[in-house]
Amino acid sequence: MSDAGIERTPVDVAVGVLVERDAEGVEGRFLLTSRPEGKVYAGYWEFPGGKLERGETVEQALRRELQEELGITIGAAHPWHELVMDYPHARVRLHFCKVYEWTGAFEMREQQTMAWQSLPVQVQPVLPGTIPVLDWFAAERGFAGAATHLG
Repeated sequence: MSDAGIERTPVDVAVGVLVERDAEGVEGRFLLTSRPEGKVYAGYWEFPGGKLERGETVEQALRRELQEELGITIGAAHPWHELVMDYPHARVRLHFCKVYEWTGAFEMREQQTMAWQSLPVQVQPVLPGTIPVLDWFAAERGFAGAATHLG
């Protein structure tokens, strides 16, 4: 898309989809965090992550961002999906990676809130770039119905 006729180059963002698994490896709840005050879309729920810095890979950026924001050290990041989203403030290319292993205690270092969720998610409002991820989960898990609770 263009803004006043000028094409906007997407900003690359690494996104961590932290997923709990049971002893048999079946995926369960996933982590959502709220966007902190002072940021665009403050209070909206999303999967945590952040922008890639020059020369970083998606996994390196995700490892750095989750340490900075949540105080955890992640294991392997498993590339899952990519999505380009046009927001009024920016065009972003979201690199979603599933993460099943991490160490450390969660610390909300940006005064955000965290919530372990399953479908349909109970937290609201959900960032527009998060909704497709919930739909991917629904498709993978055979979940029928709305991926978010609108109550």
